[in-house]
Amino acid sequence: MKIEIWSDVMCPFCYIGKTNLEQAINSLPYKNEIQVIWKSYQLSPEYTNLNNENLYEYLARSKNISVEQAKEMTSQVTEFGKNSGLKINFETNIPANTFQAHQIIHFAATQNLQNETKEAFFKAHFEDGKNIANEDTLLEISTSVGLDALAIKSVLDNNTFADAVKQDIYESQQMGVRGVPYFVFNEESAVSGAQPIEVFEQIIADLHTKTQSTILKNETENNCSEDNCAI
Repeated sequence: MKIEIWSDVMCPFCYIGKTNLEQAINSLPYKNEIQVIWKSYQLSPEYTNLNNENLYEYLARSKNISVEQAKEMTSQVTEFGKNSGLKINFETNIPANTFQAHQIIHFAATQNLQNETKEAFFKAHFEDGKNIANEDTLLEISTSVGLDALAIKSVLDNNTFADAVKQDIYESQQMGVRGVPYFVFNEESAVSGAQPIEVFEQIIADLHTKTQSTILKNETENNCSEDNCAI
């Protein structure tokens, strides 16, 4: 089974959704049959943090609300995170453009370290208060999961995976994605948002049953028996 996920490192619900999905997958006996592929999406593609604004200032400005309203809004998200076992800290969170982080996540896929890299960026951004638009920080995070520093430097200097990031975003636009996280299961079922563990379990279980039925049907049709083969 293949699960494609459009998400942004700057999106807290993407972090929560990732955690819930992984808990669902780990509860299933066929978890090793499931492939997770991370796809790029940017909530604020034009954003650059030039004035060292904090998250509350960023939300207040971008959503035209007060700083107090921004704090109230994020406190609810913090509680959602706690329910999934996450320690999201908006007090130290640094708004950042995530384009370079997405490039590294694409490179990590070529090294079989995509999921580990995605997790490390989420943790750095939401729990450790690190600036994931800073090149030194990106190198530090990347090497912590086993990626080669010189290779990462080359990716960033040459924008090696810029087209791959843009292609993911284009695909999301073609599908009509308006928010993330956005999960696509076996290219046939889709669900948006940080769903509860039980919802992910049910979706995966239903698709697994359907897939196994199809495999069994094909095997029956493609094998000889006394009744269905004439030689």
